Amino acid sequence: MTSEQLIAAEDIETLSLEDIIRSKIAEAVRRVETAAPVHFLEEGHNFGDAVYWGDLESGWVLLPDDFMRLIAFRMSDWERTVYAAISVDDPLYAKQSSRYKGIRGNVQKPVCAVVNRAEGKALEFYSCNSEDAYVSRASYLPYPYIDEDDGIDISEKCYTAVIYTVAALVLTTYGEADKASAMTELAKSIFQ
Repeated sequence: MTSEQLIAAEDIETLSLEDIIRSKIAEAVRRVETAAPVHFLEEGHNFGDAVYWGDLESGWVLLPDDFMRLIAFRMSDWERTVYAAISVDDPLYAKQSSRYKGIRGNVQKPVCAVVNRAEGKALEFYSCNSEDAYVSRASYLPYPYIDEDDGIDISEKCYTAVIYTVAALVLTTYGEADKASAMTELAKSIFQ
């Protein structure tokens, strides 16, 4: 029997451990910051410069192309801030077309929904007392990316969870499912 190398020494398609780790960083940040409770996140980026009004004192604001997650949204006449937006698949979304403010969102209990419109992705809000209201607070988290200086924007309180998630993704790449599962559980425990 003769044994041969599985991978030739001059094979340039093979990734080093550093390359594999680097390739998993943005995905790990995305997973962690999508699942993290709001109080673990930083202020994020602002949006909502232009308000478009629809029917029944409800309207929408266009979202940036890199929108990943809503951190906070509030109109000037609302009594509370919305920290989580619903989707069009949520049963609560169907109630937002009601003509009664007690059924749809109102200033005491506002509702926001992320929807796709002809103009692009938008955040619909329900509803205000009048069309004189303006956006008083609007922030979001963008999709993470590694910039030209090899940096990535991570919420400080999420840093440890990101490290564990990167480790889990790398271990999965190497076929170490049990160790990857342990790292994933460690990452989740950060938020408990």
